Amino acid sequence: MLKTTSAAQKLFRVALALALVLCCATRAEAHFGMVIPSSSTVPEKQDSALTLDIAFAHPMEREGMDMAKPKSLTLTHDGKKEDLTARLTPAIIMKHKAWQARYAVSRPGVHQFAVTPEPYFEPAEDTYIVHYTKTVVAAFGEEDGWSEPIGLPAEIVPLTRPFGNYAGNVFRGLVLVNGKPAPNTDVEVEYYNARGRRAAPNPYFVTQVVRTDADGVFAYGIPWDGWWGFAALSESKEKLDYKGVPKPVEIGAVLWTEFAAPKVSTGK
Repeated sequence: MLKTTSAAQKLFRVALALALVLCCATRAEAHFGMVIPSSSTVPEKQDSALTLDIAFAHPMEREGMDMAKPKSLTLTHDGKKEDLTARLTPAIIMKHKAWQARYAVSRPGVHQFAVTPEPYFEPAEDTYIVHYTKTVVAAFGEEDGWSEPIGLPAEIVPLTRPFGNYAGNVFRGLVLVNGKPAPNTDVEVEYYNARGRRAAPNPYFVTQVVRTDADGVFAYGIPWDGWWGFAALSESKEKLDYKGVPKPVEIGAVLWTEFAAPKVSTGK
């Protein structure tokens, strides 16, 4: 009897440890809406042809998920919004269904590209996920307006200029939900490990997490160059139906911005 109890206890401990590992891995591999332009700055006319990669994925682990066609792709420039949804074309990114759009920049200034996706149901969390995702591209030497919100239901407004930044800089942002600051809100941070050159020491390191302060502001120091995503997560007051059952909805305010390493000068 004692041996049976001991064996059962050992089995329970193994199962519990495995459950904890799986839970940790699931938590670390955060979902991210993604809008990654071919360049975050357009200094010259020859750089003006942009390709936008639009996906839903675990970016650090390079694990994609099939993404339905977004409800909308918009460009906000100089206070005016342009609908680019018709430019979306199917693509494969991280071995899963994704989207691309091409846009030729012709005007100086700040271009804010934003995607509103179809809700994604995540069975593991029994929750719908809707990530309002944007990125900012500056063109032809002008940069006014980069800190202006564009009216998304959930949005990160940069407090640090979201382009022309070096790795090692500290990035700050203001999280808005329905136009109001979101205090004490988790902000998940991940690197887009596009070429697989980085590896986390263990699952805890895959997704970094910071929290907004009482004013809805967060800060994060960027450790290395590349594209970094910030996803501020909250729960919608509304629910969505799934097979006749109302389910909660996670809304994410997601911002992608590039941080670069300086070029090495060969001059004297």
